Amino acid sequence: MPIPPFQDMMLPLLQLTGDGETHGSSELRERVASSFKLTEAEQEELLPSGRQGRFVNRVGWVLVHLKAAGLLQNPARGRYCITSRGSDVLAESPPRIDLKYLQQFPEYVEFRKPSSDAESKATPQLEEQSPEELMETCDQALRKDLAAQLLTEIKNCSPAFFERLVVELLLAMGYGGSMADAGSAVGQSGDGGIDGIIKEDRLGLDAVYVQAKRWEGTVGRPVVHGFAGSLDGKRARKGVMISTSQFSKEAHEFVAGIEKRIVLIAGDKLAELMIEHGIGVTEIASYSVKRLDTDYFTEE
Repeated sequence: MPIPPFQDMMLPLLQLTGDGETHGSSELRERVASSFKLTEAEQEELLPSGRQGRFVNRVGWVLVHLKAAGLLQNPARGRYCITSRGSDVLAESPPRIDLKYLQQFPEYVEFRKPSSDAESKATPQLEEQSPEELMETCDQALRKDLAAQLLTEIKNCSPAFFERLVVELLLAMGYGGSMADAGSAVGQSGDGGIDGIIKEDRLGLDAVYVQAKRWEGTVGRPVVHGFAGSLDGKRARKGVMISTSQFSKEAHEFVAGIEKRIVLIAGDKLAELMIEHGIGVTEIASYSVKRLDTDYFTEE
């Protein structure tokens, strides 16, 4: 089953502490995972950023909310136990504990009090996701929309502009040496399906052959096969095909089965790389997300 929303974990986790003992956060995660029959793969699923596990994140926020409501206490770093209020709640046998249920406790109301009108409007979205997940969901949506805008602009630009864009992107990724080197290497050849040759590193120890086209339809195996043949004619081992559209399944299977190393960069990946390396985009805002450093407060 998929990882449940963090509100669905509130009552089960509180029940796990109902024995009055102090439990470590890792133990609680293991027992919650067991109660929901989560597989190892599900427990190891990462947030889109790849920096934190989704399950670990959600259990962490369950602990934060239950503690804010006074149902759990945190006597030592990474250790939790039920409070008398938490025991009273379990004695009432509620069918569910969620954010609405916790609103009966004054401390929790204060904890959830928005610091701004914008935050107040966003609060209901916490129903299914933790704050980190909400931020990452919004970030992914913004990046997806930006990628679509980039591809639209690329398809409307001239071939010369697209070649310059490719040069700037490859340079930003660490290829090509200097702008002059890369500019003279890409967009000049047009020889046998090869649009240019670029240095793999600044020292020029190896060469990468490039074909970059503003294709409209799906790029199939025949086109990729032709590019591979062009590499044979140059005794080359490495190539990059950049397309504004997509590559077919057969094209991907072809490059996976040959000895030469050919990387296929489709339109969505092209836009992703442009965003990552700051090509054709500008930063309008930056947010730094910080968390409590529990080690700082540990007294020896």
